[in-house]
Amino acid sequence: MTPTATTAATINTGLRALLLAAGLVAVTVFAMPQAAFGASRIKDIADFEGVRDNLLVGYGIVVGLNGTGDDLTNSPFTKESLVGMLERLGVNIRQQGGTIATVKPKNVAAVMVTAVLPPFARQGTRVDVSVSALGDAKSLLGGTLLVTPLVGADGEIYAVAQGGLAGVGVTATGASGSSVTKGVPTSGKIANAAIIERELPFEMGHLESVKVTLRNPDFTTARRIAQAVNSYLGTEIARPSDPGTVQVTVPPAYRGNVVAMLTDIEQLRIEPDQIAKIVIDEASGTIVMGENVRISTVAIAQGQLTIRITETPQVSQPSPFSTTGSTTTVQRSDIEVDEGSQKKLSVLPHGVTLQELVNGLNSLGIGPRDMISILQAIKAAGALQADIEVM
Repeated sequence: MTPTATTAATINTGLRALLLAAGLVAVTVFAMPQAAFGASRIKDIADFEGVRDNLLVGYGIVVGLNGTGDDLTNSPFTKESLVGMLERLGVNIRQQGGTIATVKPKNVAAVMVTAVLPPFARQGTRVDVSVSALGDAKSLLGGTLLVTPLVGADGEIYAVAQGGLAGVGVTATGASGSSVTKGVPTSGKIANAAIIERELPFEMGHLESVKVTLRNPDFTTARRIAQAVNSYLGTEIARPSDPGTVQVTVPPAYRGNVVAMLTDIEQLRIEPDQIAKIVIDEASGTIVMGENVRISTVAIAQGQLTIRITETPQVSQPSPFSTTGSTTTVQRSDIEVDEGSQKKLSVLPHGVTLQELVNGLNSLGIGPRDMISILQAIKAAGALQADIEVM
């Protein structure tokens, strides 16, 4: 071959390699799952079987209060708990006949202790606890929680808590009876106060199937999760069994290593579907609308008669150097009547979007509370294609 032919062959080989590489890149790009705009990870919208918290509760005694504890006359359970604790420590305060001696400490309070047992927590792990007064204690500031067993729903002890309270509110009272309170003086938290003593037996490694539970059950969202899992693993192993559950069969490649499969699955992104719903909190006047809220053609008018009376007292005095008359106060009244003439009838066309609905209601010049009444009236008229949930 001549040098020219050799050069041409080299160029052709390079072009073929470049085109092949570009083709592989294009195939890789199109084969990768595309993240939809606004999509969420599966781990953010669903829970996996067995990965859940467990609630713990216990009854304990807080000591070391500065005269703000329970009144033992009004809280007999505090007295019984105090006597039982002292007897366990070898201190007997019972008199002959079994009667309890008179005790009136002001620095002891009965409390309820709550904690959350995290999933797969091992023995020796520490968790935070919350402490709340059970009797008529005024404040738990400066108190120390004594050893308190924490039990689960099955009555078994899973943790033991003890420690000094923190984050307790403060109250101050003046001599005239006025007082200032910051926070809640009868509750507080103790960081890392409870030690896990008992584990919950659950092994994920050898599961043959895993249930993915949606936090907001929905048929469409469940199907999208199953489709995303099947597309990623390349086999039909996931299927929705109901709106809130997707059953995933562990494929042979992940047998004995379910954690690896869940790690891969939870990073997949899908776009959750949502129903058209309006949530209303009448106490605060808060309104939250979903993007799928639609209304049919409807005319809305909102107005009310407002009468405003303003009293402006004026002083009337006699003329200078006058020998008659006296200075007096004359009432001047100004009456204004607002019939809502500026709030005209608004027509919202069929199938308007959320933004158009909000703009139309805002054009009436109304506040959130009036808007709640309007939304409920539109729903009663059958023109609102959405559910209204009143909190």
